[in-house]
Amino acid sequence: MKSWKTTVSGVLMIIMAVAGAVQAALAGTDVSVTALLAAISAGVGLIAARDNGVTSEQAGAKRGLGG
Repeated sequence: MKSWKTTVSGVLMIIMAVAGAVQAALAGTDVSVTALLAAISAGVGLIAARDNGVTSEQAGAKRGLGG
């Protein structure tokens, strides 16, 4: 895992979103499905992203058609 900072941030975002939705459901309040899905998709985006200190080559990117 070369981009561990963004991966950990993404995993934590997903965990917190699900935990917040479960807490709201257990409290009997409305769960915002839209906010839950937005937070989960942002977390997945962070997991897929790479850290600023990691080069494309270190992250395993392949050369494109132009190079």
